Amino acid sequence: MSEEQTQPINEPTENTEVQEVDNSDIPEYIPSKFWNTETKEVNVEDLGASYKALEKKLGMRTDELSKQIRDDITNEISSSAPEEYQIQTPELPDGIAIDVDPEMPLLQWWAETARTKGLSQEEFDAGINAFVQNEVNALPNAQAEKEILGDNADARIQSADLWAKKNLSQEAYDTVANLAGTANGVRVIEEIMGLTKDAPIPNTETKIDVSPDPLDLKAMMKDPRYWKDGEKDAAYIKKVTDLYEKYYNQKSA
Repeated sequence: MSEEQTQPINEPTENTEVQEVDNSDIPEYIPSKFWNTETKEVNVEDLGASYKALEKKLGMRTDELSKQIRDDITNEISSSAPEEYQIQTPELPDGIAIDVDPEMPLLQWWAETARTKGLSQEEFDAGINAFVQNEVNALPNAQAEKEILGDNADARIQSADLWAKKNLSQEAYDTVANLAGTANGVRVIEEIMGLTKDAPIPNTETKIDVSPDPLDLKAMMKDPRYWKDGEKDAAYIKKVTDLYEKYYNQKSA
């Protein structure tokens, strides 16, 4: 074999050397993709555009998450509140009556507030109990008022209350009923009783006409106009008799 044939053939080779980027000048807080190697400066436009895109994505996720949280809270509130609250008057001390009417503006406000906040029936009842207790605390101290009136306090209170029932309409009686629970109120009614002592029997329907009570009727029978010779009043006796008949008719019905 000739020398020409054994001479190795030098094939051309490609330059496979990879040019490395010098990152020594890039600040640590700047990603390399936002660094211009030629100008050795931050590519502000690309960085700003990337930040806005990221902010938009995060904002969309935050809005969706917030909406989901609001929906969950609303659903939880709705599931806790009953369709309609039952208003029940709590147990009261003897001799005390508190009107718990669902039509009262304060109770209507409480029912709407409780429904909005998703309160349970038990939590609603707690608000009603607080309302009633506040009303009870505002009432006068019965024992203290009786001490002011003296030894015959009970008789004076009953007499004032009976007079109001016999002479005042249902609406007027409801307005002044609490007066008979205070010493000053009893004195005021007694003064009016003195001024109207000889007044005729009212022609209008009074409290006692609407709902006669056996205790009140027995008290009316103690009036001299019912039993005492020389003072008997036929109209008064008839009124007492009619009230007794009305009471027993209502009871049998």
